[in-house]
Amino acid sequence: MARPKDPAVRTLLLERAGQMLRTRAPITLRSLVADTGYSTMAVYTHFGSMDGLWTALRQEGHTRMGVLFRELPTTDDPVLDLAAHVTAYIQNALDHPDLYRVMFDATFGLDDAQAADDGLECMVQSALRGVEAGRFAEDVVPLDLAVQTWAVAHGLSSLVANGPQPVETLRHGPLLLEGLFVRVGDKLDRCQASVGQAWKQAGLPMAG
Repeated sequence: MARPKDPAVRTLLLERAGQMLRTRAPITLRSLVADTGYSTMAVYTHFGSMDGLWTALRQEGHTRMGVLFRELPTTDDPVLDLAAHVTAYIQNALDHPDLYRVMFDATFGLDDAQAADDGLECMVQSALRGVEAGRFAEDVVPLDLAVQTWAVAHGLSSLVANGPQPVETLRHGPLLLEGLFVRVGDKLDRCQASVGQAWKQAGLPMAG
């Protein structure tokens, strides 16, 4: 008779896998459950296999990102809000670099692909508000701008969180976003103020 699934055990195994990734500890069935009081059967019960565990861990990363984005405040400055999604994305990658890496490992699928779209949709809404407020040109496609903004966030995060560049590289972020946002219609002075405020609020490195 199959054992019932316990959400607490599932969470424990996911957190342990994330911790082992952070410490670069070899992850096997036995090492994953060592000292937890559970047998290797717990992995099969909750994930089906080790591949299932990685799928769930990748899913967890996207779910957390979606929650993080939805919790960001909505202000009367849509450009600030769009830039704040970038800073939140970067900070999340810095805080959880191994989980961030797993999130984009397409070797494993996702149980709920919608979770991966939730964060992007938050950016789409900020971009749409920017168009409606006249900060971006009327012909700007919010989804396109959101994807372009995501690309800036992902590029910086990948270089710094798991890449060869130091955290100081993030000082280039405001200039990249300003170039993008001014290109689609925002005024340089207003754009610099909005993006700069987002960067300062996040405490990320800025150019001198």
